[in-house]
Amino acid sequence: MNYTKDLRRVLMGPGPSDVDPRILAAMARPTIGHLDPDFVQLLNEIRADLQYVFQTKNQLTLAMSGTGMAGMETCIANLIEPGDPMLVCINGAFGGRMADIAGRYGAEVDQLETEWGKVFDPDQIRKALIKKPAKIVGIVHAETSTGAHQPIEEISKIVHEHGALLIVDTVTSLAGTKVAVDEWRIDACYSGTQKCLSCPPGLAPVTFSEAAVRKLENRKTKVQSWYLDLSMIRQYWDSERLYHHTAPINMNYALHEALRLVREEGLEKRWQRHLRHHRMLRAGLEAIGIRYVAQEGHQLPMLNAVGVPDGVDDALVRKQLLGEFQIEIGGGLGIFKGKVWRIGLMGAASTERNVMLFLGALEKCLKDHGYRFTAGASIAAASDAGGK
Repeated sequence: MNYTKDLRRVLMGPGPSDVDPRILAAMARPTIGHLDPDFVQLLNEIRADLQYVFQTKNQLTLAMSGTGMAGMETCIANLIEPGDPMLVCINGAFGGRMADIAGRYGAEVDQLETEWGKVFDPDQIRKALIKKPAKIVGIVHAETSTGAHQPIEEISKIVHEHGALLIVDTVTSLAGTKVAVDEWRIDACYSGTQKCLSCPPGLAPVTFSEAAVRKLENRKTKVQSWYLDLSMIRQYWDSERLYHHTAPINMNYALHEALRLVREEGLEKRWQRHLRHHRMLRAGLEAIGIRYVAQEGHQLPMLNAVGVPDGVDDALVRKQLLGEFQIEIGGGLGIFKGKVWRIGLMGAASTERNVMLFLGALEKCLKDHGYRFTAGASIAAASDAGGK
């Protein structure tokens, strides 16, 4: 790689997202020891800020060393013992990953599937648990591969009525739309730093309820992953400060600063900002005939998955956007490969400027590829939507 090349991009894909300059500056602070009193204090502040973002009082709330997938694996590894029945709800790529990981840890996995882009009706979960009881239920709140926004609250009630614990993936949704761990009675919840927190990838926020902690403490077998074993890691984050592994010091600086930015903006204002810019983008795209693939009424505000127009080459448009305009968007995964664009409006990237920049650039690319539409229609529609 040519490190002298200007690699600045407008990151509007499924992640990572644009990073605020304050966060990059925080990463450049001098590295100190992982047991230094100042670093210990920083961890305390990170925990409090994560509790705010997760909307929880859970004591076992921390940032795992690793990306969002480490968060997924942490929740499964610590709550699953070999032979435990687990119901995994799959409506996209990341539900599929959850099932795969659970199987690797020895769970008896029952997969409940629905069409990609759709969300689950609570009654589907109820019927599945009646048919085959489970100790753990896993579901994705914000399915990054499809842009589907899954309601959680009613499903959580059903899960607990059947005596199971609920694991929820909020990798894409945390800090971009409402996530209410205590209100929704989520037992284990995980996320990643690189999406709506607008921090570089490298840490995975997780939080465990009291019921989940009891499950961890009453295990008959050791957690199969030494590195992700919360029974040991929690002793470093708690008052004992027992060494487990060397924490990524500068990444924690970055997360600390990212969480400060969330507090300064306010969670509800942040959620409203993401929703407003989603509405602008949607209005603009629909004005030139581009439709969303997620179920109506359940589209994510921060991850916009839309169908590639007939006759337009998915990869060539994305290549042109990056080459001419330095704008990165994502292509489809799995069955959506080549058929879907995934447009992120996450964290620092969720701005009116980015919406307008992207729509103008996309119109240019579509025109070059022979797609017919009314020039300027997307900009006008987005502008109108922004004023509402």
